[in-house]
Amino acid sequence: MFKVKTPEEIEIMREGGQKLALVKKELAKMVIPGALPSDLDKKAEELILSLGGEPSFKKVRDYRWTTCINVNDGVVHGIPGEKPFNEGDIVKIDVGIFYKGFHTDSAFSLPAGSTSAKNQDFLDAGKDALKKSIAQAVPGNRISDISLKMAEVLARRGYTPVRDLTGHGVGRQLHEEPMIPCFMPGNPANSPVIPEGAVLAIEVIYMQGKPDLVLLDDGWTIVTQDGKIASLFEETIAVTAEGPQILSA
Repeated sequence: MFKVKTPEEIEIMREGGQKLALVKKELAKMVIPGALPSDLDKKAEELILSLGGEPSFKKVRDYRWTTCINVNDGVVHGIPGEKPFNEGDIVKIDVGIFYKGFHTDSAFSLPAGSTSAKNQDFLDAGKDALKKSIAQAVPGNRISDISLKMAEVLARRGYTPVRDLTGHGVGRQLHEEPMIPCFMPGNPANSPVIPEGAVLAIEVIYMQGKPDLVLLDDGWTIVTQDGKIASLFEETIAVTAEGPQILSA
């Protein structure tokens, strides 16, 4: 199930992840009222190519963009379009780099301009859930330990984890086994044991309302059915004997 990576392969992914972190930093600066998602997408591709990588998402069949950008009720897989950000929009940017034969995947959320205290708490909850979920990614733990911690943190803060989307393994393929749910759908004891050398894209996908989703007519963008705000945080993690190492930051 797990495609365990060698230390040398993890170092390649770390190098790619450091480049991806630079891309994320530049994109975050562009999230302001009036900015166009399409301009962020163009900038992301320009940066990735200049750093010696390729856009991971353009290797997904029929997907022609470098990023997925979602706003407010958008959850994942949003096509970066021409509608400008408004003040207070909650913007989610998902981006990956393919470097020396390996993918690194990451996502973050932030407001365009200022936001309400409620929405800031919502974003802070996702960051907290990601941090505490990553801490569970150690050899001998189960994938369920990650999922349970994520769901626990979100529930305590009053938010709902997504049911129909997951994190995943990552490496030579953008999406590898295992799937990493944002909640625990079955018996935790049946969840796979995490080996040393696993590399995981841990994703916190959650919403302010119900977890029901709708696929838009563009065939990609997934939004909340009730129209309430969703958010997304993701990092690529290497599981090592010394503990989890974030490769994409």
